[in-house]
Amino acid sequence: MTLPYAEPLTRVELGPRVIPEPPRVGEPGGEPCGLCKWFAHFDESEHTPIWSNDEWVLCRATEVTIPGVVWLASRGHHDSFADLPDKLAASYGPVVARIERAILSVGDIARVHVYRWGDGSAHFHIWFFPRPLGMLEASREMLPLWADLLPEAPKSEVAEAEQKIAAAMAAGD
Repeated sequence: MTLPYAEPLTRVELGPRVIPEPPRVGEPGGEPCGLCKWFAHFDESEHTPIWSNDEWVLCRATEVTIPGVVWLASRGHHDSFADLPDKLAASYGPVVARIERAILSVGDIARVHVYRWGDGSAHFHIWFFPRPLGMLEASREMLPLWADLLPEAPKSEVAEAEQKIAAAMAAGD
């Protein structure tokens, strides 16, 4: 694994803590939840998800640098694993396994990294990043750093990867 930056890096000092923290999007006192607004006006003929069921929506990412990057969101407004209803939490593992297999079906993928960052929107969503076969410098926690710095992938390659993922997800229905 390799940082995508030239040495020497210079460490910066942490800033002061901000307490109380400002509300996130979707939290009381914050901006309204964008995903809830999107789902309320969701027209699958216009904004076709890669895959969906009654509980989950697998969405396309924008400005993708590695074809196959997708994200999964709960249809209901839940913040984290801690407040997922039991039925939804029980369905999470099987859905994630299906998505991983679907991403691997794209080909030339060594691993699929699954990330949940809890500091963005307060609507439950998970990111899937495929690590291209042989891209060892992007192993472990380095993959999102590299993905952030690579040039945008050709839209045709991204669309082809999404079509393969959609087909693999549909085959599991």
